[in-house]
Formats: sequence, structure tokens, C-alpha cells
Amino acid sequence: MAAPGHSPLHIAEQGYFFVGGRYVDTPDGKIFTGQMFVEFQIPEHRTQPFPLVFFAGGGQSGLNYTGTPDGREGWAQYFLRQGYAVYILDQPARARSPFHADQVGGTTRMGAERVRRQFVAPEQFNLWPQAHRHTQWPGTPIAGDPVFDQFMAQQFPSIESFPRQQALNRDAGAALLDRLGPAILFTHSQSGTFGWLVADARPHLVKGIVAMEPSGPPVHDLVTKGAPDWFDDGAFTKPYGLTAEPLAYDPPLNNAGDLEFVRQAKGDTPQLAPCWEQAEPARKLAHLIDMPVLVVMAEASYHAAYDHCTVRYMRQAGMARTTFIRLADIGVSGNGHMLMLEKNNLEIAAIADTWMRETIA
Repeated sequence: MAAPGHSPLHIAEQGYFFVGGRYVDTPDGKIFTGQMFVEFQIPEHRTQPFPLVFFAGGGQSGLNYTGTPDGREGWAQYFLRQGYAVYILDQPARARSPFHADQVGGTTRMGAERVRRQFVAPEQFNLWPQAHRHTQWPGTPIAGDPVFDQFMAQQFPSIESFPRQQALNRDAGAALLDRLGPAILFTHSQSGTFGWLVADARPHLVKGIVAMEPSGPPVHDLVTKGAPDWFDDGAFTKPYGLTAEPLAYDPPLNNAGDLEFVRQAKGDTPQLAPCWEQAEPARKLAHLIDMPVLVVMAEASYHAAYDHCTVRYMRQAGMARTTFIRLADIGVSGNGHMLMLEKNNLEIAAIADTWMRETIA
């Protein structure tokens, strides 16, 4: 049955496969580990030449793109209707990608209060200056509300080691592009690092990246703690600027220690976090300098305090084809971090669609 207000989808081909991974010896014999589950659909009337590859963020899965917790159509259906083939991924060791604790180590989980604080009800906590503007979550953000419960039901444990996650997703993502050919990457939150790494590994196969509030800020994590002193520097998690795993720079690096970083004395405004960037002269991201990238930032998300720092770092590192859209600047207001699930999710998808059609040849 078609969703309310939509005509039926006509799918020419759909299915799944796994990419990446390897055999390892265990006390139980050889097992296969590190693989990534890929679900795909190809529309009957495919009009766009490059498929879309969707990476979900921390604690999430491909479900983020195939619907919403309140039962509306997701971005997968939207882009199928626009004529794109879509490939929806589950990160290695998450959701439908098998998890082997002896191979990937421990996990972390996201409790309901953290979900409320960061994703669905930031206006109730006001830990960053923009949080009170959040209006777009489609339900009542408390346990027992059917929409909130659906969202909590689709949370998955994450590999505790973020560098390990990055390496696994880089390798599996590169294997997927080797199979598909040229494609456009969609990333969100944690998976923003995967987009930079996959594009660095396969620059000739990545036609562009749509980065929805990508993992940041550069170099150090940010701690948001409420007024009056909103921000503290967190852990040094990105020794390669945007990632924990290596990226290719020009001049080349012997190791991450060759990069020198400096911090702004204060943010551009009291509502914005101070940015970390390279000390001048800055090295360039050798494989990414010609990459078309769209960074989208929501009005009320915790990213509203620092996504400009990510864009600033990218441009300093030579990524001149980076477009930065602050949704509030174009009249799209009230969004939190879960852009693809909120009430105006298809409006945001249309913004990305317009950018891809105008930018990626």
C-alpha cells in the first residue's frame, strides 16, 4: 500500500548483500567478521546516474533512512521517487551486520535520558545555546509515548573503540564502492568520519558527499554543559583533524604527530564554540581537495555550536568545494540532530536533492 499522499513506488530490483570482512581463526573454527550488510532498491524509472549510499550514525542503523518512528516515509523512499538507486548500510558489528565481541571488543549503549537530552528533547535540558529552539520531534519525548518507544527500540550497541569503527567502515565502504562504481555518500553524525575515510581511500569513486551534521568538531570533542560557560574541550579524538584513522595530506605525513593544531581564543560569538584548526601553513587533504561536499546543520542541534568549525577545518585543508547550509538561514527551523526522522524530514531531503542535481556532474 502506498503511504498517505504518495503514489505507489515502482521498484525494478531490490535485495541485499554483504561487503568487506575476512575469515579469522577462532576456538570455534574459522568465522567471517568485519562484513557490512547492504540493502538496496533500484527504481523502475531510474533517472539519476549515481546511486546514493547511506551510512547511519552512532547507535543507529539503516532503519534511520527507511522510515520514521511515527510511520512516515523516510529518505530512502523520497530519493527512490526522485529516480536514485539507494543502498542502505548497517555498520560492521551493528544491527544486521554480525557482531563478534572477541574480534571488535566491548560496546557502548545509549540510555533513554541521553537520547532525550541529545536527540529528541534538547529544549528540556538547554545544555547548548540553541537547544531551546527545538520543535520538530514528531511525538512526546518521554518513555511510554509510542513514537519515542519506537525510536528507543531501534537503538543498537556501538563498538566502544571509535578508531576501530572508523577502520571497519572505511574498509567495508571502499569494498562497496569497488562493487558499485561511482556513488554519492550520505553520512550523519558519527558516520561523518566514515565518509571522509571512504572518499580518501576511493576518491575516484566518490562523486560527492552529503554530510548531515558530521562527526565533530575537529581535533577535540566538545563538552556542552549549559549556561553561562557553555563549552569545554573534550578528549583529543581526531589526531588527523577530521578522523582518528589516517587521512592523506599534502605535504605527506610521517604520522599524525606531524599535524600541528591551534585553538581559537574564543568562539565567533558567545553561542559558538571555539574552533580547532591547523597551525599555518596548513597541509591540504590530498585526496579530498576536489570533492563536492554538502554540510547541513540544524538550528537546534548540539551541532549548531560547532559544525562551522568542521567546515572551517575542511576549507583550510583545501576542500574548497564545500557548501555549508545552516537550515535556519534558509527558513527551515526547529530541527534537532535526527534530521531524517523529524516532522519536516522530506523538506530537508529536497534541499540535499537540489544541491546534488546542481553540483554533481
